[in-house]
Amino acid sequence: MAIILICIIYKDMFSLHPQLAQDTFYVGDFPLSTCRLMNDMQFPWLILIPRVPGVTELYELSQADQEQFLRESSWLSSQLARVFRADKMNVAALGNMVPQLHFHHVVRYQNDVAWPKPVWGTPAVPYSNDVLAHMRQTLMLALRGQGDMPFDWRMD
Repeated sequence: MAIILICIIYKDMFSLHPQLAQDTFYVGDFPLSTCRLMNDMQFPWLILIPRVPGVTELYELSQADQEQFLRESSWLSSQLARVFRADKMNVAALGNMVPQLHFHHVVRYQNDVAWPKPVWGTPAVPYSNDVLAHMRQTLMLALRGQGDMPFDWRMD
């Protein structure tokens, strides 16, 4: 109950870094975090951003928010791995270009264009309208909140 109340307060003060807004599509919200789809159709790639203003590092979150953020990240990773049949899930927080705390969740396959290297440095291929529509449908099925992990689906 306290986590939800705190998130409502945070949400009013939270603003997304302009680079994340430019490079991603809004998907929906977990209790603490907002979830966005990277505009690169080569990889199923979601970004999780806690809606807490001014946070650049995981340790800057309260203990309760750290636990919630990691629960959301783990749940998101497991759903993506299952639905997309990942060979490997890459979960990373860099922050060199975008200091706002965010975790990348990238589905990887042994035959993808960047394997075995990181996806960073591979030129992005923006979604076409048809491929984006298909991805939205797939994500809608993958990210339906289950059990104790509610997800507010609002993909714009």
